[in-house]
Amino acid sequence: MDFYNEIFKRKSFHIFKETEKISGEEINELEDFITTLTPLCPEIRTEIKIVKEEETTCKRGGEYCVLFYSEIKEKYLRNIGYIGEQIDLYLASKNIGALWYGVGKTEIKSEFGLEFIIMINISKMPENKFRTDMFKAKRKTLSEVWSGDTLNIADVLRFAPSACNTQPWITENRGGKLAVFRYKKTGKRGIMPADKVIYYNRIDMGIYLYFLETLLKHEKLSFERTLFPDNSTDDTEKTLVAEYLLK
Repeated sequence: MDFYNEIFKRKSFHIFKETEKISGEEINELEDFITTLTPLCPEIRTEIKIVKEEETTCKRGGEYCVLFYSEIKEKYLRNIGYIGEQIDLYLASKNIGALWYGVGKTEIKSEFGLEFIIMINISKMPENKFRTDMFKAKRKTLSEVWSGDTLNIADVLRFAPSACNTQPWITENRGGKLAVFRYKKTGKRGIMPADKVIYYNRIDMGIYLYFLETLLKHEKLSFERTLFPDNSTDDTEKTLVAEYLLK
């Protein structure tokens, strides 16, 4: 599915107010959509469960939580971000608000031999509660996150969601090849606990890659993607995670 328009509409609902009820039919449609997700790393097994919010520690006023489980393998966090953002944008298309909720816990810590990774809290919202002008949101400047020809996508790409709005990415357009880095100023972590910075930022990179590919496809730019391991430590400022050869 093409979720280009939803990039401009989606927002993170940090607290759900004035909510509506998600119908049983909408839950069934979401479950059907989940079966169509495209993983970043098909070799990594994942499972997704939809449970009532009260079955988790999330207390944001949502109705349900989407729980993500995965094998613990190289690139597994990036993979979860990539598939989870497809759900985030799908939900926006149905006027269902979403919040990536990193600190949420569930009693079901493992499922199908897979480990719980993260959840998205969701609730039906009036359409006027979604974004009407994405560019009013606070983000890093274009020069902080992109270098080289913008390909008519870079300014929109800045608005990919990330944990605590850290925006841990830099893309360098090297004349026909995009080099995508996970970036963090050494010693800087915002409000996140130090041991969680890399964890959530690696999920963020999967979200970012899905945004990037959606925008490239919208501009009818075909590409060949190469992924790289991300084994760097918290002290590493810039780590190459992917390259896109434009065709």
